[in-house]
Amino acid sequence: MGTDCCGWDGVTCDTMTGHVIAVDLSCSGLQGPIHPNTTLFSLRHLQRLNLAYNEFYPSAISSKFGGFANMTHLNLTGSSFAGNFPSEISHLSKLVSLDLSWNVGIIMKTPSLKRLVQNLTHLTELVLVYVNMSSIPPNSFMNLSTSLTSLRLFGCGLKGRFPDNIFHLPNLQLLDVRYNYNLSGSLPTYNWSTPLKSLGLSETGFPINLPNLISNLKSLKELYLRGCNFIGSSYPTFLPNLTQITSLDLSYNNFGGQCPWSLLNNAGLTSLDFSGNNFIGQIPDFSTNWTQVSSSNSSSNSQSVSQIPSKLVGLFLSHNLLNGTIPSWLYDIPSLLELWLDYNQFTGHIGDFQHNSLVFLQLNNNKLHGPLPLSISKLVSLIGLSVSFNNLSGNVESKIFFRLKNLEYLEISNNPLLLLSSFTFAINILPKLYSLELSSSNITEIPHFLRAAETIESLDLSKNQIKGNIPKWFFEVGKDSLYNLNLSYKFLTSVGHLPWKNLRYLDFRSNLLQGPLPVPPLGISFFSVSRNNITGQISSTICNLSLVNYLDLSYNHLNNVIPSCLGNLSNHLIDLDLQINNLHGTIPTTIAKGCYLRSLKLNGNQLEGPLPQSLVHCRKLEVLDFGNPKTKFPFPNLRIIDLSHNEFHGHLPTNLFKYLKAMMNASANKGELKYMGDNYYQDSVIVVMKGFFIELVKIQSLFTTIDFSNNNFKGEIPTSIEELRSLKGLNFSHNNLTGRVPPSLGNLTNLEWLDLSSNKLEGEIPVQLVDLTSLAFLNLSENHLFGQIPQGKQFNTFTNDSYKENHGLCGFPMTNACGNDEGQQPPPSSTIQEDDFKFENGFHWKVVLLGYGVGFMFGLGLGYLVFSSGKPIWLVNIFYGEQEDKVRRSKKNACWWPYLSNVNRMEGQHSFIFNEALAGIPQPNDNITQTLHLFAFRGAHDIGKVRCEFIQKCLPYLKGTGQPNPTIASDFLIETRMRCQDSNRTTTQPSSPMESLEMSESAVGMSYLQELSPSMSSGASFDTHDCQSLLKGRGLLFGD
Repeated sequence: MGTDCCGWDGVTCDTMTGHVIAVDLSCSGLQGPIHPNTTLFSLRHLQRLNLAYNEFYPSAISSKFGGFANMTHLNLTGSSFAGNFPSEISHLSKLVSLDLSWNVGIIMKTPSLKRLVQNLTHLTELVLVYVNMSSIPPNSFMNLSTSLTSLRLFGCGLKGRFPDNIFHLPNLQLLDVRYNYNLSGSLPTYNWSTPLKSLGLSETGFPINLPNLISNLKSLKELYLRGCNFIGSSYPTFLPNLTQITSLDLSYNNFGGQCPWSLLNNAGLTSLDFSGNNFIGQIPDFSTNWTQVSSSNSSSNSQSVSQIPSKLVGLFLSHNLLNGTIPSWLYDIPSLLELWLDYNQFTGHIGDFQHNSLVFLQLNNNKLHGPLPLSISKLVSLIGLSVSFNNLSGNVESKIFFRLKNLEYLEISNNPLLLLSSFTFAINILPKLYSLELSSSNITEIPHFLRAAETIESLDLSKNQIKGNIPKWFFEVGKDSLYNLNLSYKFLTSVGHLPWKNLRYLDFRSNLLQGPLPVPPLGISFFSVSRNNITGQISSTICNLSLVNYLDLSYNHLNNVIPSCLGNLSNHLIDLDLQINNLHGTIPTTIAKGCYLRSLKLNGNQLEGPLPQSLVHCRKLEVLDFGNPKTKFPFPNLRIIDLSHNEFHGHLPTNLFKYLKAMMNASANKGELKYMGDNYYQDSVIVVMKGFFIELVKIQSLFTTIDFSNNNFKGEIPTSIEELRSLKGLNFSHNNLTGRVPPSLGNLTNLEWLDLSSNKLEGEIPVQLVDLTSLAFLNLSENHLFGQIPQGKQFNTFTNDSYKENHGLCGFPMTNACGNDEGQQPPPSSTIQEDDFKFENGFHWKVVLLGYGVGFMFGLGLGYLVFSSGKPIWLVNIFYGEQEDKVRRSKKNACWWPYLSNVNRMEGQHSFIFNEALAGIPQPNDNITQTLHLFAFRGAHDIGKVRCEFIQKCLPYLKGTGQPNPTIASDFLIETRMRCQDSNRTTTQPSSPMESLEMSESAVGMSYLQELSPSMSSGASFDTHDCQSLLKGRGLLFGD
């Protein structure tokens, strides 16, 4: 190679002097540190240097970069530099453009930035995207050059008030401070004369008055206001004034009403993002002369739409309430690269694509039906395709994918009527595919085309009908690349050795796995084998999982002791669930300092001894399903405490309550609906709620409860409990508590259930409890209370069973009146018909539950309430007894009743479904279908044909739009049909309803057993106990 470098690629020389004045080595694959003695720094005449998108980690930006006296343009974007930003860069006094973006390891401190601002007086472009400036006060930017035209501070961690004078820089055309969550300031409201063309304030704390902003910024073409703090109008009626806009982001602002479609008139529109709002209505279809949409907030405001946006590159409408069909013009825009319509209510078929430009197509979580169109094969540039959670049907043709060589992720999950039988192509026709989701896709075996998937990274085959052993060839799939594998909710019986060395997420929940506990790869982060038939002990090798965050071994048959070394994992374990096994011995006594545990569930074992004192290191603990009253519980995030059904004695641990900070602030968790857990894993726990054992399959962050029931606590109820203002449930029942019911309980205004039954409490019921307007369940029975029962609000809805065995109480609803006050009995609720009164009165708390707590109930996704017929007996008597009472019901609920008539009346033998949990809801919605889904697969206590017929016949009535929810209902309906197929065995006709139920259950149960356990003889006896055991093994039944 010659010494004349002027002919080299990326090198530019001065034509007069021959000096190197520009070097462009961007995207050159350079790796390793840049040494200070490299010849690069000897190029004294260099004016432009571009080293963007290389890999110089772990190199810091050398101070020698400050030696280029003639440098005007320096670009180090995305080159993995790290360390402190050198102040010597400020010596580049001729610098016009500086771009250090996407070097997340760079840390810029205040002195360096101030020198940069003071010395670079010719700077027109400053790009510091994702440079760490969290320690820099924003006022450090006050003296920026007046020649500045572009300032990008995206995601820099800035905090505090942004200087006002930046908005008045005379030449500023682009300002981007998005995703600085703790940055605030004030936008000018008048005299704002600026040539600003692009403004980005997304996810900041700026108060924004959009009408003022738009009226001031006459030249604005790009506006990014995702997740902002708007003041004034809550609906963007002013948006039609943005006639020059080319890119607009108003996502995740909770705007409602009709979508401002008139923006589509802008001839230059390239990107429109309205995701994460509550917009309703349909996308205009120009082919049918759709010309006007009226705002739901203003009848006078109309929007005229007259042309298709021919330059549109990206349309983002995810997470709204849009409906109707997808208009044909959206399939015919040659410039369109991204179309995101997921999480809406679109119906109809997927249309035919006319061009090949699309890169991302997101249609998942809608109500689309029909086939997957062959025209998708035209989309040769497609990187991502998701059509999951729709109601698509027909065969998926392999030839659709033959030309999609750029496809990286493919999601076809949860289309119950979509058939993948012909989906047999070799995976090598999709060479870049790294993620495949085929959950709930009617697959009966692991697809053979995965044999060639050597580089796949994420694979979801959950909720299919795959049975038996995992084939040996599957263990070669993604052996060196696979990091996420979901094979949950199947019928797998064994897994063998797990060879995937890079696996991070492994989910085998709800299978039929047998034998010892499989040991996952050492780098695993999430590991669940919950609800299987795993036996043996927990090997100490589990403690080698030094990176595990979620470890769920619950609902198995594990025995022996918990390995003591497991406590050493607590500095990275977030959730440890060992509940419902056969473990014994003590809890590991050594919990590591810096404990990250958020949830610890050990109930349903035979553990003994105290809770370890080292648990005080777990300050992030939210769910603790085991306890010792001597522990002080200094856990500020704890929201659920369950010490029930132990033999604790002594006084209630009064000092405990002062540590429960998460239960004190009633407004802390309001607002956005959140659940404990993360996007992949959700905490679950069994609690006693409103008198019944309920499994919360998701735990809402505002859910707080204390359960000390069924112990031997004595003394008075401490008044300090009144500080727990966010408490939803309180259960002190079945103890030896004495004294009075504290009037201060009336301060717990969020309380929804209160159970103080079976104690030795005395005195009158405090009238302050009437103020608990959210109270849906009250049980003060079996105490020594006396006096008149308070009246008004919720107390008018409670029945005699809330107060029974308190012989000194009088007044409604007790039969013994207080003196001459018989007229004090309140009239029946308007929701109760006269001839329904006896039945409804016994269930009246249920109606209150729906009237006052329905958002809470369905927000938790609890499913149906399921309870044993042995407790509470009063409910059983009301339910089974007095059959001569005729109950009038609407046609909508007529299907509930027949399936209750044959339930065994013998206490303790069977359980029943509390179908009336849905009574009083005039128009069911999709949440109810989801509830039914959870009920059918997580909480069902009844067994056999009765259950199956109930689900199949009642499902069509659980609707919101006239049809069952296709994204969930059809999914488990198919599963139900599979489980409910009639047995071929002949049986004699039973003579009684009870025998009929037993025989039908046995027959259907035998078909389950023959399918799931072929080794059992077809002539074997299969009784109720066997069926219960089978359902437990499948995770369909908890409790006895």
